[in-house]
Amino acid sequence: MSETLILIPGLANTPRLYKPQIEALSGGRTILVADHTKDDSLPAIAARLLRDAPEYFALAGLSMGGYVAMEVLRQAPGRVERLALLDTTARPDTPEAQRDRERLIALAQAGHLEHIIETVWPRLVHPDHQSNEVLEAAVADMMREVGAEAYIRQQRAIMARPDSWPLLPSIEIPTLIVVGESDAITPPSIAREMAEMIEWASLSVIPGAGHLSTLEQPERVTEVLKLWLERP
Repeated sequence: MSETLILIPGLANTPRLYKPQIEALSGGRTILVADHTKDDSLPAIAARLLRDAPEYFALAGLSMGGYVAMEVLRQAPGRVERLALLDTTARPDTPEAQRDRERLIALAQAGHLEHIIETVWPRLVHPDHQSNEVLEAAVADMMREVGAEAYIRQQRAIMARPDSWPLLPSIEIPTLIVVGESDAITPPSIAREMAEMIEWASLSVIPGAGHLSTLEQPERVTEVLKLWLERP
């Protein structure tokens, strides 16, 4: 229980993304949340995380956080004792995704952060949660807290990420793959392929969740993370 757990938020997310999990899992365990807002590349974000981290730790990242986690494995594979990849992909962006990110960057540069929130919200959550005003407000507050400048840095870092697919077979630590059953951004089919590539991986598809599984189904996600942390 003394193992340190480092959590990496997703794009335009803050530690609030993991608030339910931090509250539930912190007993007897050190939990740190990586700062992914100050740097404009995944290697730099991962290097900052490693400077602030203990020698060995468990690592979990959602969406962009997963991209950072895989970069941490490239830089210091021997320091990560277990890995959780939530609602993410090992693949680089498609040309369509790159164009979409450029459009969102242009909106942020023009000062239209509120329009970005309205644009991305429907794709972030399960259809049943799209009218959830409390959840939508939480997501909007996180994006406002991150701010336009950091958001643009994050998008640029994501766009430049390498193909991490060749990395997956080399992962030989207890690994958990989590995905919302209705994740429209990184769907379950991608999660299943990733799990098949990692020898010690287990897959958990979360019912009633989209891309933000930690907030949409906090108890279910917390339970699978707890089992992962306790796995020998």
